[in-house]
Amino acid sequence: MSKHLTKRADDYSKWYNELVVKADLAENSAVRGCMVIKPYGYAIWEKMQAELDRMFKETGHENAYFPLFVPKSLFEAEEKNAEGFAKECAVVTHYRLQNDPDNPGKLRVDPEAKLEEELVVRPTSEAIIWNTYKGWVQSYRDLPLLINQWANVVRWEMRTRLFLRTAEFLWQEGHTAHATKAEAVSEAQQMQEVYATFAEDFMAMPVVKGYKSDSERFAGAEDTLTIEALMQDGKALQAGTSHFLGQNFAKAFDVKFTTKEGKKEHVWATSWGVSTRLIGGLIMTHSDDNGLVLPPRLAPIQVVIVPIYKGEEQLEAISEKVAVFVKELRKKGVSVKFDDRDTYRPGAKFAEYELKGVPVRIAIGKRDLENGTVEIARRDTLEKQTVVQTDVVDFVSNLLEEIQDNLFQKAIDFRAEHTTSVYNFEEFKTAIANKGGFVSAHWDGTEETEDKIKDLTKATIRCIPNDAKEEIGTCVFSGKPSSKRVLFAKAY
Repeated sequence: MSKHLTKRADDYSKWYNELVVKADLAENSAVRGCMVIKPYGYAIWEKMQAELDRMFKETGHENAYFPLFVPKSLFEAEEKNAEGFAKECAVVTHYRLQNDPDNPGKLRVDPEAKLEEELVVRPTSEAIIWNTYKGWVQSYRDLPLLINQWANVVRWEMRTRLFLRTAEFLWQEGHTAHATKAEAVSEAQQMQEVYATFAEDFMAMPVVKGYKSDSERFAGAEDTLTIEALMQDGKALQAGTSHFLGQNFAKAFDVKFTTKEGKKEHVWATSWGVSTRLIGGLIMTHSDDNGLVLPPRLAPIQVVIVPIYKGEEQLEAISEKVAVFVKELRKKGVSVKFDDRDTYRPGAKFAEYELKGVPVRIAIGKRDLENGTVEIARRDTLEKQTVVQTDVVDFVSNLLEEIQDNLFQKAIDFRAEHTTSVYNFEEFKTAIANKGGFVSAHWDGTEETEDKIKDLTKATIRCIPNDAKEEIGTCVFSGKPSSKRVLFAKAY
């Protein structure tokens, strides 16, 4: 299985595409640009959903659901948002099919069934949600309004990659309304922190927290906060964004509230979201030439137990011992699979679970029963160890935490090795072309300079870090004064 994977050093893109398919995460569908998320891949998404949903609810948010279709007149109400997404929109123009009189057995669009107004298939839900909020908000007593939606969206893409960029994808989108600007800004910052905590504590993926330059900002936002991660090929991945929308959508949809003083004012807004692209980030942060490597906190199967036996009598004896391990591990909240299939040899099972990134593998055979031991292999380092059976449960529990921590530290070290500070444009070009990763450089703050750097190097400003130090410097491209460094990188 894994032996047939292209090596990362040979062709990183091909390695990624093969791994997604061979590890049974997803596959291309009959709909061009769309994917089928297979059960193992969807199980990872469910784990992500569960943790994020818990974190959202702990910060006071509630889930709701809004329509997939957005009337074009609503979509274009906030001009910057409409303009920003216009080229990616799928549009419904008719509501019925009919038998094609010229082609028996075939269907055609009924020309008499044209909609009075076209419907946009949501690329994002601000328009339909803010039109709804107009009826929900009248008084300061109705605020803050803290709503999240788990949904699918469609953004028409011509060049797609499984999980990273598809025409339809799954995500969550939060949309909140507040009485003051300060509350809305605080909300956007809070959700950036939630995303960063999730990425680092569960995905073991270190991120840089920052805000976007004007040209990279979400269409219709006054400020976009982001978390940026670095993949093993030296490209950055925008892993989550949180937007301060000001009063733009409130004014576009006339969402006002009566203050305590009896005045009418527009509410202040935020939106924030992460998507199934996080699965792509998870793959590219940790996986190796042998296959997927999953952090234990998001692994659908944390421990797999493989019996090595000859005959039913040996299997029965092994199964009796394994049942004790399974019961005790599950009591500790560990997900365990006992793979006693007789249709595959142990070696084939080892290869399968290595490819699928299961963090811990336990092998137990006749000799292990006699010696009171098992063999435990960890996926992150591929190291094996013999452990006495009485210690297995505690050993595995500790090992899972050790693997989680090790993966995070490894990714931290990689990012540190691939973050380069430069002082002129020659150094900048050399770092981007030869080393990749994040390039820390002074920038004069103009869109003109940003565009020229992008044209010449394909590198974009990933973010202006929240913790960027104030320092006197000169822009690497223009030589004009600069007060702080920003992070550039090529990106997905």
